[in-house]
Amino acid sequence: MTPVAAPAGTVRRLPGVLGLLISAMIWGLSWWPLQRLQRLGVDPLWSTSLLFSGVVVAISLIQPQAWVALWRSRRLWLVLLVSGLTNTLFNLGITTGDVVRVVLLFYLMPVWIVPIAWLVLREPVSGQRLLQLVVATSGALVVLWPDAAHASLHLQAGDWMGLLAGVCFALNTVLLRHDPDADRGGRVLAMFLGSSLIATVLALGLTVPALPPPRPEWLALACGLAGLYLISNLAMQHGASALPANVSAVIMLTEVLWATGSSVWLGAGHASLRLLLGGALIVGSATLAALE
Repeated sequence: MTPVAAPAGTVRRLPGVLGLLISAMIWGLSWWPLQRLQRLGVDPLWSTSLLFSGVVVAISLIQPQAWVALWRSRRLWLVLLVSGLTNTLFNLGITTGDVVRVVLLFYLMPVWIVPIAWLVLREPVSGQRLLQLVVATSGALVVLWPDAAHASLHLQAGDWMGLLAGVCFALNTVLLRHDPDADRGGRVLAMFLGSSLIATVLALGLTVPALPPPRPEWLALACGLAGLYLISNLAMQHGASALPANVSAVIMLTEVLWATGSSVWLGAGHASLRLLLGGALIVGSATLAALE
């Protein structure tokens, strides 16, 4: 039997698709090494600071001109702040709360991005965007609906972290959309530098436990995760440049599958029927937003 050749466009897009899948997998599984570092005595704020500082050093060596672009752009300094809050809050959420709930509530981005885009970019609120709001809000209500242990809608500390991280991520997305011609290296540096700085400031301000004495087990884990973050970013940059934005956004949603499947399997999250239903609505809303 003669094999059927894949269309040329499909072949050209395959490396980009693989890059985004790798990036989504790394972010979706990042909760495990972060929780492992916490059990080894490294507070999530310090681990976030160390990890992203390592990536900043790598970016500085690979693209030193990114510092010039960051220094010259006032908008990138705002991206620095918002991105730093996004990653710090998300890492706190997945290390202190139920991973499945935190990741799903983080992906309530369509709820936040519609009003933010309307306020900042004056983007009209279309019927499809209203549908996204309804679907995402319905999913959140299903996830948070009272059960036998709670008499009212309940949000644990990790849930709040996931929600707030999603709000910051939505704002970051709008800011980047508002300035699409910003230097790519400067944007990447701003996002990782912001995460390092915000985590460090919070760690010092909240007086969390100091770093434990250097030991090979946690140092190796931290260095390995920092390397994976860098690989994830490079893979995402390659994929995003090779594929349409809406296709990239849908592929990155596979992060939810990695995070949910791994956390349930390893006992860091639970997946009841209600949680799965709410999650399906939230992911469906995010997919609608990506396909807009």
